[in-house]
Amino acid sequence: MKKSIILSCVLALALVGTLYSLPKVVVNTKAKEVDTEKSEVAAAPGASAPTTPASETPSNMHDGATLSPEQQKNVDLLRSGFNHATGKDKIAAGLKLSDTFAKLQKFDSAASYAEKVAQLAPSVENITKAGDRYYEAYGFAVDDAKAKSLGNKTREFYGKAIEKNPGLLAAKANMAMTYVNTENPMAGIMMLREVLDTDPTNELALFNLGILSMRSNQYSKAADRFRQILTNNPANTKAKFYLGLTLVELGNKDEARKVLAEVKKEEKDPVIQQALIELQERLDN
Repeated sequence: MKKSIILSCVLALALVGTLYSLPKVVVNTKAKEVDTEKSEVAAAPGASAPTTPASETPSNMHDGATLSPEQQKNVDLLRSGFNHATGKDKIAAGLKLSDTFAKLQKFDSAASYAEKVAQLAPSVENITKAGDRYYEAYGFAVDDAKAKSLGNKTREFYGKAIEKNPGLLAAKANMAMTYVNTENPMAGIMMLREVLDTDPTNELALFNLGILSMRSNQYSKAADRFRQILTNNPANTKAKFYLGLTLVELGNKDEARKVLAEVKKEEKDPVIQQALIELQERLDN
């Protein structure tokens, strides 16, 4: 598979805030097969990395768009408000800061303030949000050490949330993806299968398993996963796009053309539209 296609689409999905964003480290890391008969994931060699939490320092912040003077002023005011607030006001200020940083694509800072809120008010909702924010930051990690650190934080908060509420299937499905490039990638696969045991039509778990099958070049398995999603939700254009991509890899050109033509009509995201052009070129050659 041409990495430019899948990576560009991964970025597109993450940037539009889709539930199905995939960490870039899952795509970029060179993998080795694990239990080829049973596994749907390839494991990357473990990388040593510090386990300290991500801080809000500029060197650790994921680069989004450079903040304008107005945006920086707003952030400074919100931060000052958080630092001087107490009680419920501090919690509200922390949540607003986290949301603001997320919108500005400063994902480490968004996670850092979500963590502060979870420490101040450790409700299931706040702990889960911290996990969500760290997972989002993990999704934009561009090196193994950073990904490992953020993956650890993601698992920490999702683990706490799931302990309080085992029914948090989305948290479990996201958490599973952080195991992919650890020394125990099968833990993630087993977690996704546990989600499907509880909810056989869970779109996020099916989608993640489909992506992992693609990652290990098991395109037939991947196609089956995406078809399962579309059976229950034909309007899921992200699953339809990846189905088309797997069909291209399988050499099923006629079916791929049909599926991708539907995506072209239904999906408005410009990056995916660009990827469709590249895929069409492959189909025509």
